[in-house]
Amino acid sequence: MSIFDLVDIDSHLAAALGTELDDVSQIFERQLASEFSAVNTLSVHVARYRGKMLRPILVLLSGLAVHRNSDTSLLTEAHRVIAAVTEMIHMATLVHDDVLDESRIRRGGATVNALHGNDMAVMLGDYLISNAFHLCSTLGMPSVNRRLGEITNTLCEGEIVQLHHREDLDVGEDLYFSIVTNKTASLIGACCEIGAGVSGGDPDVCESLRCYGRDLGIAFQITDDLLDLMGSQEELGKSVGRDLDMGKLTLPLIRALDQSDESDRRAIAALVKDRCHAQLRERLLADGWFDSAQQTAIDLVASARRCIGDLPDTPAATTLHRLADGVIDRRF
Repeated sequence: MSIFDLVDIDSHLAAALGTELDDVSQIFERQLASEFSAVNTLSVHVARYRGKMLRPILVLLSGLAVHRNSDTSLLTEAHRVIAAVTEMIHMATLVHDDVLDESRIRRGGATVNALHGNDMAVMLGDYLISNAFHLCSTLGMPSVNRRLGEITNTLCEGEIVQLHHREDLDVGEDLYFSIVTNKTASLIGACCEIGAGVSGGDPDVCESLRCYGRDLGIAFQITDDLLDLMGSQEELGKSVGRDLDMGKLTLPLIRALDQSDESDRRAIAALVKDRCHAQLRERLLADGWFDSAQQTAIDLVASARRCIGDLPDTPAATTLHRLADGVIDRRF
């Protein structure tokens, strides 16, 4: 199912973007093609991880949103290549995350590490990253290469900091938001910023779109954390409860630990230590911490929409607003 089946969008724009995304997928597949069947088998498998291709869509929509119309003929091969590159970087993080979180299921199927082991999964993630930057270098746009290199460094820093703080019940909101901004939101923001820049958007517009993507990305990650806590494998098509299993604190739990009295904090800490999923979930719901975190995601979506409030009134800009609204109920 396409993201355009889940979010209300101008039908002409949806059809044109669908064609653009087909081209992005072909670029993606051509770049990963190898003379070795073992490599191709893994590349075909990881292609299932692409899902709704949010990041490529944001590159393309942002490239259109800086113009006073949404004529997709304004999109260039550079937009399509950058869209493919950002998706490769994202795929690499998913493959590595599955290793780190010992996940067995993604998109309703077995993860690479579940099928082929951690060694193979780590190398596939590395293969995706190296191909992403090889492909990006073909554009002859050093500033884009540098920006995406900077963002990839940031993704890794965020993951390292999160790993360092596993089992740390003293993680505060500031650190949580720093981690989430680095490991998730920075790439989403860069997709919007670079897509606009390649279309000739002025620096202020590119920065507005970056801020839109950053806030959207943080809201996206908070919602993803809540789904990991409250959802089911059948609903989500991936392993759930892994944040708690791996000792990673998310926003509702951080707030519960920080704002409860000492007795309640000890009780919550014991549930975390013993990995009592159901009891912890019930407590966070009953005490309002789930709703508190969800409201923060709603506020961030509103902030993201304000960031792009001055864009020309076009189908592309309207779609960016609707994508933001879709983050809260995770229609994609």
